[in-house]
Amino acid sequence: MTKPAKISLLLADVDGTLVTHDKVLTERAQDAVRRLREAQIRFAITSGRPPRGMAMLIEPLRLDTPIAGFNGGLFVQPDLSVIAERTLPTDVVGRCIDLIFSHGLDVWVYAGNDWLVRDPEAPHVDREAWTVKFPPKIVKDFDGVLEKVVKVVGVSDDYGLVQRCEVDAQANIGEHATAARSQPYYLDVTHRDANKGFVAGYLSRTLGIPSGEIATIGDQPNDVLMFRRSGFSIAMGNASDEVKRQANAVTQSYDEEGFAQAVERYILN
Repeated sequence: MTKPAKISLLLADVDGTLVTHDKVLTERAQDAVRRLREAQIRFAITSGRPPRGMAMLIEPLRLDTPIAGFNGGLFVQPDLSVIAERTLPTDVVGRCIDLIFSHGLDVWVYAGNDWLVRDPEAPHVDREAWTVKFPPKIVKDFDGVLEKVVKVVGVSDDYGLVQRCEVDAQANIGEHATAARSQPYYLDVTHRDANKGFVAGYLSRTLGIPSGEIATIGDQPNDVLMFRRSGFSIAMGNASDEVKRQANAVTQSYDEEGFAQAVERYILN
């Protein structure tokens, strides 16, 4: 597929795409977004992170578009005021937690403004807290927090286990929720309309930009959903072959300024 004659919006994933492995927003990435603005091409971000976990990107990127946290489960303005929220049905939350536990993964729950975990020493808790810049709330169990849940996460360093849990979740709760890996070690479960494909469609409607004039860039299986709702898609060099095959172009990895190179080569040309 050739690049559309006009690109009016670039929608970017955050982790594995916009920021480096060490969660750094490089000067070159910031400059690329500045050059998009100068070319009158709008820029938006979406992530499995909570909106609070993207607050540190708002000022350096001068974001002026809706920010899609939780893969589209929560849309906020750049001042973090809520635009729209999509929570999981209570019964689906319970089934999802049981399914993830049955596969041997740890479980995190995001409800309201809280990030809930059972074990603060579990894998990736410390790194996630450092990434999003706020700590989790420790709970004994999740029985009392099944309402107003925006996202449930399954966590394991056994990547094959996470993938198998994803397949099982899609088969068993796929009619009621979206289940997709946001990282090899994270399985994100959100409202069935809360996925990155929905984000692309929402921004198209809200900003008045035809989907064919939207470019998307990402690195994980959940980014493929927004690839399909855009006119031009770019996979990061650190993406799997599965993701790369479903993109229109491939750039360098996130530790090789792949985001900035994609903007320079494919968007600004």
